[in-house]
Amino acid sequence: MQRIHPTTFLFAARALRDMGDGFVAVLLPVYLLALGFTPLQVGIIATASLLGSALLTIAVGVLGARHDHRRLLLAATSLMVATGVAFALAHDYALLLVIAFAGTINPSAGSVSVFVPLEHAVLTREVTDAARTKMFARYSLVGALAGAVGALASATPDLVAPSGLDQLTGIKAMFVLYALLGLLGGLFYARIPQRRPASDTGTASALGPSRNIVLKLAALFSLDAFAGGFVVQSLLALWLFEKFDLSLSEAGFFFFWSGVLSAFSFPVAAWLSRHIGLINTMVFTHIPSSIALMLAALAPTLPLTLALLLVRAALSQMDVPTRSSYVMAVVTEAERAAAASFTSVPRSLAAAASPALAGALLAASFRAWPLLICGALKIIYDLLLLLQFRHLKPPEER
Repeated sequence: MQRIHPTTFLFAARALRDMGDGFVAVLLPVYLLALGFTPLQVGIIATASLLGSALLTIAVGVLGARHDHRRLLLAATSLMVATGVAFALAHDYALLLVIAFAGTINPSAGSVSVFVPLEHAVLTREVTDAARTKMFARYSLVGALAGAVGALASATPDLVAPSGLDQLTGIKAMFVLYALLGLLGGLFYARIPQRRPASDTGTASALGPSRNIVLKLAALFSLDAFAGGFVVQSLLALWLFEKFDLSLSEAGFFFFWSGVLSAFSFPVAAWLSRHIGLINTMVFTHIPSSIALMLAALAPTLPLTLALLLVRAALSQMDVPTRSSYVMAVVTEAERAAAASFTSVPRSLAAAASPALAGALLAASFRAWPLLICGALKIIYDLLLLLQFRHLKPPEER
């Protein structure tokens, strides 16, 4: 019987995790508002969640070179299970803040997660250099499609309301489902083969010859993540709820199609990168998406706003597989786990700083500013990335 490739188990676990992240990102602001909290408090919860993810990612970076990645992924899924159950039971704001900080709740429904550097390292070790970008595109495609399905599932509390189940109870049930998805994901992670840590063979490196490259990339990725933190999915949903009084069902439908467009942009990104290179793909798809976001902030009607946001969705994530592939390509094999962590951690820390600021702006009725700030900063990031790294090519482009 043909052996199932380890990436299949990785993709399945990623799909379950991102499905949970997809509906939690939309439901989180609705849940917190239903509990009586303000937009500022929603932003602070998002900040706490992303800050906690950053600290967990630091720990993963330290442990990843010395311990089996599968074991660390299983520990992370255990934390996901505990987070879902705790969020379903808690009502006190301080307690929810602690759970968000210590757990795996992901308001971004994207790549800011303790799982990401571990999954990147596992994926890279299981594929060849020639197949790396294609496999990262598939990895991102699977996650985005699952996230889109999850976003659509966020409408469930509204859909079951006619049966007599109130919205708050329905949302709590979805947090329990989030925990169950973590449990199922752990079963797939458990099927990934164990690998002897590189440090045991004397080849591990925290950050060695590629240190300067990684630090420069980390600084630029931090700027990008700080910008993105102003419109993490939970806050974008909150913005739509506040500005246009969007229903939960309508939001779920919109974020589903947004996720589908993002998903199918990943294979396009892989194809495009083979023709114009990874850096050019990252930059020249990102800038138009940022312009669309800024125009959406100023659009007077809901249909025009949603259309512009869908244009953004079709373009803004094309840098995700290409960025991941680029980082893995320009460092040595022994540095990959550390490089994934050292580029993810500053992203998480930077992304954690801005949701609270966005929440404050929304609470003060400066509704367009989070989107405008995000778009402007992302354009600056793209130009700096192009200037500093256009000459540093991955092996397949040399």
